[in-house]
Amino acid sequence: MELLNSSVEQLVTEIIAVNHAWKEAQDLFDRADNHLANSLRDLKARLQVRLLRSYAPELVYLTIDTDSDRDYDEPLYGLRLVKSVNGRQDAAHMPIRIAKENLSAAELQHFVQS
Repeated sequence: MELLNSSVEQLVTEIIAVNHAWKEAQDLFDRADNHLANSLRDLKARLQVRLLRSYAPELVYLTIDTDSDRDYDEPLYGLRLVKSVNGRQDAAHMPIRIAKENLSAAELQHFVQS
């Protein structure tokens, strides 16, 4: 059952790949009913939740993204890695709204670091 026991490296690699594909799908099919982009966005969130539930807070944690250079519509968490994976220090962003929809209050309290 390797699928259920993915390593942190495997999950981070999948999250980054899906995140890139999601952004490309948004650019290719620029319309509100972009089913491919929406599916990829949802898959990324599910993979991020799986990463957090499997490896937080020892190997990954949530932190509020305070990068003022970014122009996003809503507040975001960054999934920060304790040790880099393939040169990456993070596993992309997750809107705080999505985190609250998919994680319990206890999980959020356990996973968020300031």
